[in-house]
Amino acid sequence: MPWFQVTAPHVTDEQIAEAASRLIAEARTRINKDLKRVLLLPPDLTRAHSGVGRITEQIYRELDAAGAHVEVIPTLGQHVPHTEAENKWMFGSIPEERIFAHDWRNGVTHVANIPAKLVKETTGGVADWDIPVDLNSKLVDEQWDLIINLGHVVPHEVLGFANHNKNYYIGLGGKDTICASHIAAAVYGIENNLGCLVTPLRACYNWSEDEHLGRFPDVYLQIVMQRDENNKLVTSGIFVGDDLETYLAAARQSREQNITLFDKPIKKVVAVMQADEFRATWVANKAVYRTRMAIADGGELLIIAPGVERFGEQPEVDALIRKYGYKGTPNTLTLYKTEADMQAIPHGVAHLIHGSSEGRFDITYAPGHLTKEEIEQVGYSYADCAEMQKRYDPAIMKEGWNTMPDGEEVFYISTPSAGLWATKEKLDNPSRRDLSNATFDV
Repeated sequence: MPWFQVTAPHVTDEQIAEAASRLIAEARTRINKDLKRVLLLPPDLTRAHSGVGRITEQIYRELDAAGAHVEVIPTLGQHVPHTEAENKWMFGSIPEERIFAHDWRNGVTHVANIPAKLVKETTGGVADWDIPVDLNSKLVDEQWDLIINLGHVVPHEVLGFANHNKNYYIGLGGKDTICASHIAAAVYGIENNLGCLVTPLRACYNWSEDEHLGRFPDVYLQIVMQRDENNKLVTSGIFVGDDLETYLAAARQSREQNITLFDKPIKKVVAVMQADEFRATWVANKAVYRTRMAIADGGELLIIAPGVERFGEQPEVDALIRKYGYKGTPNTLTLYKTEADMQAIPHGVAHLIHGSSEGRFDITYAPGHLTKEEIEQVGYSYADCAEMQKRYDPAIMKEGWNTMPDGEEVFYISTPSAGLWATKEKLDNPSRRDLSNATFDV
């Protein structure tokens, strides 16, 4: 069970601060009374809108004032490391020398393997390979009196819901871990994952956490957000604890508050990806992931992304996307069997699958810094960013349904990464298995 939780239509800043302080006090009782070395694991800037950066700063300052040596590793996964300015923007007064960039290629230690037998059992046989557990070397090899995982629980395309032990296996995972994980989730099917409490991959991570990470003196602080009466994202829940039920409690609340259901599919969605958080289609494609279950066959998703300047987070992934494009699962998996550059970075192949509409609806990108030719080369349609920002002016558009002056009806989403939009039929599809209560013979 969670150590404690705070829920309200709008959890105040004062309540959030009290919860952060209570976490430290209870950790001294439950885990280690003498907190000399503490590691904080917050999300990276693609989750900046959650406000967890401010919570991280508060916990840092409180522990530092008490004499603890505190270090911070943003759970980047394979995202681009923060600049010093970005760290200051997100984490405020935390000294730059106490913030360490995760190196997913050269900065990891092999811990164990999640066996192929378990991967096969959880995915119904569509994936049947080991998932190596390679984790950040500073996390694994150094001695910590307390590890605090912080993050935002929200529907997620790979793990059903984000955060919890995703911080370890993806956020601080090595290349082989991230690649084997993402391709397993992709072949299982993105629409089988979205909004499920325990997906096959999360079931594998839960098993591994019990088997391999039991020595970590860790606790999770997870927040849930919802929109208030003014359509502003506010914190609605804080869940603190060191077990699976802490995650499940947060995910259940997110499922209630962050999934918008429709009786019938939508013809046009307009989604905005903020320039200060989303600079590559790798992360801006959350607009595709979170709306795909709501869009009608033959419909359109328009993504207004003024900050997008590239496709992948790394040069080799960017080159992969430019070469092969978002051309659908059958085509992508056929090429994956023969193309060495695809086989070298399977997580990039998974991204190509996730980012395709499978030909069901049109994806139109209005990027700030990519050309029409570049966008069309990867299989998307192109729109001019300035023109789309003028037509669908964020200062005028309201969250949800809008009727434009010429009569066009669109569904407007200002922060796609904060939710999931789906038809009732797709969300209730019996092929979507939730493994919350499953047991496995490994």
